[in-house]
Amino acid sequence: MENPFEDRRTFVGYTGIEMTEIGPDCAAGRLVITEDHHQPYGIVHGGVYCTLSETVASTGAATWAQAQGMAGAVGLTNITNFLKATTSGTLHAVATPVHRGRTQQIWNVEITREEDGRLVAQSQVRLQNVRDVSAF
Repeated sequence: MENPFEDRRTFVGYTGIEMTEIGPDCAAGRLVITEDHHQPYGIVHGGVYCTLSETVASTGAATWAQAQGMAGAVGLTNITNFLKATTSGTLHAVATPVHRGRTQQIWNVEITREEDGRLVAQSQVRLQNVRDVSAF
């Protein structure tokens, strides 16, 4: 699946995240790790996991919100637990909904390493449904 951020100069576009599945019940993405994603100790920076989690959760939540006649969804809270250090390779993130309501949604995200399938981070992202983007 094409990266919807490639043609836009956004933060996510700079990260290299590629969406691999986009739907109202599941969203997934991948990220090939480079040294640009490292913190000073040579491992993936925690913010990379948070960004990957919020990107896939927001994409799934926005897809669902749009199907309900809303404009989309934006992140409110991102709680990410770092479980295993990663230095290289490819990360896969899968987001699934826990709750979808009139005003907010909660999505769980699991991030695994492609090389060994190990769970390296787990997130819960709370999102606000957006009815009108002109409010921004």
